[in-house]
Amino acid sequence: MERTVKLRAMADSSPPPSTNGAPTTEQLISELIKRGATMEQVALLKDPTANTPAEALELLKAGNSRFYSGHPQPADVAANARRAQIISQTPYAVILGCADSRVPVEIVFDQGPGDLFSIRVAGNVAENATLGSIQYAVTHLKVHLVVILGHEGCGAVAAAMQGDAARAQEPPHVRFLLDKIEPAVRDLPPIRDHKARMREAIVANIRLQKNVVECDEIVARAVSSGQIRVVGAFYEIGSGAVDFLED
Repeated sequence: MERTVKLRAMADSSPPPSTNGAPTTEQLISELIKRGATMEQVALLKDPTANTPAEALELLKAGNSRFYSGHPQPADVAANARRAQIISQTPYAVILGCADSRVPVEIVFDQGPGDLFSIRVAGNVAENATLGSIQYAVTHLKVHLVVILGHEGCGAVAAAMQGDAARAQEPPHVRFLLDKIEPAVRDLPPIRDHKARMREAIVANIRLQKNVVECDEIVARAVSSGQIRVVGAFYEIGSGAVDFLED
């Protein structure tokens, strides 16, 4: 923190003009680069976007609201803002989402580069590789939120709902993923409406994968300390809205 304050003072000693009299972070970065600052020094000016789980969740909700209402933030990323992320990253949330091409998480939550630590795999499955990525983000990047994001029309969940014989016909790595989902959809309640039944199955899988994440020792410790919160969420492709399952 002290180094960051000194760097801001260095840039502020002759700051470029801004519309409200106070230099923006972009202007401070530009000034530091002109003065020969290293990328390590520039990276210190990139403050965390959120400092608590509650703040992180509100940022995602606000971003999704902008997305589904058709009023996203400008997507341009200035060169100096990119340079500030060369040395380090400060994401505030992990999104364990599906690999489905219709679910681009940064767009759905209207976030920019460096905001989200995005992990994508068919069926948003929590297994060794994805759990390792979550552990890294929690331990080394100090994120404050882990979101398990399922979505409308998930093909992986639909495939897991097929019988054993049908799953056996899939390639081995696909079967591995389906076998991680199948326990969630094994005993679904009798729902006649197909769309409603699929949503029930997808939400059941979100809850299953969330439970797997929460049982991880590193994650459980971070939850206990108050560093992070783990939540499930359902993305409706048609409306663009994300429904957070905050139980």
